[in-house]
Parts: sequence; structure tokens; C-alpha cells
Amino acid sequence: MTDKIKKSIFREYDIRGIFEKELHEDSVKLIGYFLGQKIGGNKVVSIGYDARSHSPVLRDYLASGLNAAGCKVLDMGMVATPVNYFSNYIDFEGITTDASVMITGSHNPSEYNGFKITVDKRPFFGADIYALGDEIIAHQDRHIPDDLTKTEIDVKTPYIDFMVKSFSHLKGLTQKIIIDAGNGVADTVITKIFDALEFKYKGLYLEPDGTFPNHHPDPSVEKNLIDVKALLEKEGDIAFAYDGDADRIAVLTHKYNIKGDQMALLYAMKMENPTVIGEVKCSQVMYDELERRGAKAIMYKTGHSNLKVKMKETNADLACEVSGHIFFKHRYFGYDDAIYATLRMLELIHDGIDLDRELDALPHVFSTEEIKVETTEEEKFLIIDKVKELLKNPPSDFPKILTIIDVDGVRINFEKGWGLVRASNTTPVLVTRFESTDKALAKVYEEKVNALILNAKEML
Repeated sequence: MTDKIKKSIFREYDIRGIFEKELHEDSVKLIGYFLGQKIGGNKVVSIGYDARSHSPVLRDYLASGLNAAGCKVLDMGMVATPVNYFSNYIDFEGITTDASVMITGSHNPSEYNGFKITVDKRPFFGADIYALGDEIIAHQDRHIPDDLTKTEIDVKTPYIDFMVKSFSHLKGLTQKIIIDAGNGVADTVITKIFDALEFKYKGLYLEPDGTFPNHHPDPSVEKNLIDVKALLEKEGDIAFAYDGDADRIAVLTHKYNIKGDQMALLYAMKMENPTVIGEVKCSQVMYDELERRGAKAIMYKTGHSNLKVKMKETNADLACEVSGHIFFKHRYFGYDDAIYATLRMLELIHDGIDLDRELDALPHVFSTEEIKVETTEEEKFLIIDKVKELLKNPPSDFPKILTIIDVDGVRINFEKGWGLVRASNTTPVLVTRFESTDKALAKVYEEKVNALILNAKEML
């Protein structure tokens, strides 16, 4: 007998699945009910959702479950994920939230949706999500009645006001800005902020449309940036592109597509002796350069939830992922917000930082993009364990290993670069990345590590 509710929708960082097939009335009502139970019942939960046509439907199912658990439901409507997070830090006529849920499929295809959960200002993830899934599956025959009781709240206005006040010194910035919202939810707030600050800007695909008719809303994929690059070339000085729920950013100059680890180096320039956390996919250049400048650099696991938790633990000022998740505790709240990151980048320009010149001055390295190796959910972590075993006694032609970091998969430091193998927490793939000061060596690292992966797979 197959479970009516699939265990696979309960992921490391969030809950995610296909609308009606996996996220349906029964599963989502139960998610709301058992989440409400875990939060403690009689608590206040704020809900927001992205541009997908089925997001309001899921909101109603979720509200029914939360109400059945005795929670008070606040409905903020269609918002960006960072606006949803912001709801945890303000009060609504004396009411403060105990938790928030963002209904979003992020950059996934339009048939997908999901839930990003925050409880007591902390991400609800990993073991908590898996335990929630186990409880739901064990009680999946429980019936939850419809109950759409909810209080509408406005989070967008206080969020916009916060940004305009925080960046009032940028008013009238002369640079010509290009933004591409990818038909996601960035423009539920961003142009109102830009208008209030009297910026000169042009926007692409600002209208929220969950079918994403113009391009897929993932700015880490080069082909999704063709239109914004063309408009930047013709009419702009700087460009920004956003994913579907506006918690990831791409920053483009006429010369560079600035990756998240490069952004962290730029942002850290205006912080005094900061602590900066990067994921295992970040360039060694970032870690070395931060340390050279007097910052403390920490390497940690990939994943927005992991980085938020590590930031709290270390009281870090900034964290980043290569894909464009940028987290500011410095002058902000410690979560990933692409709109706030946009304003901090414009602030650097306002303060006279030449982005291209700063990036030109960094040591030059050759890096691969993320290379994905197909496998299965059952085998991906077993392969990583086998790779670790093989590295204890590597082949005679394997490049000289200096150190191995196993905080998330295996990052192998060689004499002139590094290679990474880690299991994706969201898909049945291994993710690899390679970097070297020598282009040919980067290819050698890739070939030798891939041979090791193949050997590990054969050993299973």
C-alpha cells in the first residue's frame, strides 16, 4: 500500500511538492494541524504566499489545519519571502507572531509549491520537518474540517517604510538601474521602495505571474539573464535579477555576473572586522581575502536554514551562498533578503565603491559551475561515505591532498585549488564543483574526483 501522503515532500529546508498530486487538501490541512500542535497551539501564525495560482488555495487548506490546532491565523496575502520573514519582527496592533509560513515554490516549475517555516524567529527545518512528516503520515486518516478564520494584515507597508528609512541617504541616486523580477513577487514591494527613494530604473517582468511566461525565475542560471543583460547593455549602469520569491539575487555589471561569494567580499568592505559565513561551495578566494582583511571567515553547510542557525550561533554579521542567498545581521535581522541586498549593493556604489575594479583586483581563479551527478535518494549519502573512505588511501595518480573538510560532503584542498562533492539535500544528485589557479588543473581535479565517485558507486 502506497502512502496517500508522500514522505518525499518533507525536505531538509522546507516542505515541497506538486500541487494536487502531493500538496493536496488532506496533506496541507494536516501540515497546518500538526505544525500548529508542534508550535504549541493557541499561537499566532502569519501566512504569506507567492504568485502561483494555487498558492491562495494552499493558504486556505493550511489555515484550516492551523485553526483546528487552536492557532490564530494572520494573512498577509501575496508577498516576497523576506517580507514574510519580516512579519516575525513587528507587531500588528499589539499582536506579535510566534511563527510564519511562506507558501512558495521558489524557483521551481509552476506546478510546484511548498512551505518555508519560521518558528520563534528560527528556521523550522531538518529533523523538525522530518519528525513533522512522520507524525502526519502516521495520522493521515485524520479529518480536518474547513475553517478559513483569519485576520488580514499589512506587512508590505511597514517593510517598505523600513527600507525607505534605512536607505534614505541614497535618495536621488544617479545610476540607471535595471531590475528583472522574473514575474515573481519582488515587485510586490521593490518599485514602491525605488519610487520613494527617487531612483532611476527600468523593470522587466515585474507583474507577478506564477506561470512564469517570460523565463524561469532562477537568476543563478545564465540563460535566464539574457533579457536583463541586453537591457543593461543598452540602458543601464547596474542590474539586479530575482528568483520567484525574492530571497535570491543576481547582480550584474557591464563586466561581471557577481556571484554570492564575491558579493560577500564587497559587502564586507563596509563592515569593521566582520564575521562572515560561507557555504562549502564558496571560492577559496573569498575565505582567504576575508582573513587577509582582518575578518573572521567560517565555512559551513549549504542551505539557507543551516546558515541562519550558524549565524545566530556565531553572532556573524553576514552569510552567503554562491547561488545568491545573502544574509545580513549587520544592520538587519539575519535572514536572506534579495531586496535588502539590492539596497546594500547600491549603497556601496553610492559610497564610491567601483564594483568592477574591486573584482578585477581579486586573485584570478578558474571555477566550474555546479556539476550535478545523477544518483538516487537512497544512494547519494552512501556514495559520499565511500568517497571519504577512498580518500584515506587515494590512487597513486590522485593530486596531492593538503586537507579535507567534511562539514558538508567532502571538500578536498589541493596545492593549487580544491574539489567538492556533496549530496544535495533537495534532489537525488551529487553536486560537485572545482576551482584552481590553473585552468588545466581545475580540469584534472574534476576528472580525478569524478573517477573516485564512479569507483564509490561501483562499490555499493
